[in-house]
Amino acid sequence: MNVSQILKQKGNRIVSVPEDATVGEAATMLAREGIGAVLVLDRAGRVAGILSERDLVRGLASHGAGAVALGVAEVMTRNVVFCRPEDSIDRVMSEMTTRRFRHLPVTENGKLAGIVSIGDVVKYRLMETEAEAESLRQYIAAG
Repeated sequence: MNVSQILKQKGNRIVSVPEDATVGEAATMLAREGIGAVLVLDRAGRVAGILSERDLVRGLASHGAGAVALGVAEVMTRNVVFCRPEDSIDRVMSEMTTRRFRHLPVTENGKLAGIVSIGDVVKYRLMETEAEAESLRQYIAAG
């Protein structure tokens, strides 16, 4: 199973904010959408960073309640790591675990194709494992 199969199931909707948005605006969007990260886009529509719940917590710890008035560019993660649709679930899971990321944007031919979360990856890995176990059960039962 690979990332393209996850995107096929969950869709390729990307939630983003402009880099001049405030932390408060981004936090409101996260809450409204029920998600854990948004991509931050520059004026040309390119990914300038990613703002995650972890970034929000760091911003609050550093700046207190005033963090909500800061620009997202002041607290976002700038060095965004991407994956590709053809990347395997195992590779993406390993990357997310090693780097302690919970979200990876997906690019295809230099364009955004979606975003996957660790929850998406775990869900589809479990589905894959369950399908393998069922195949083995059927094989054994067929004797």
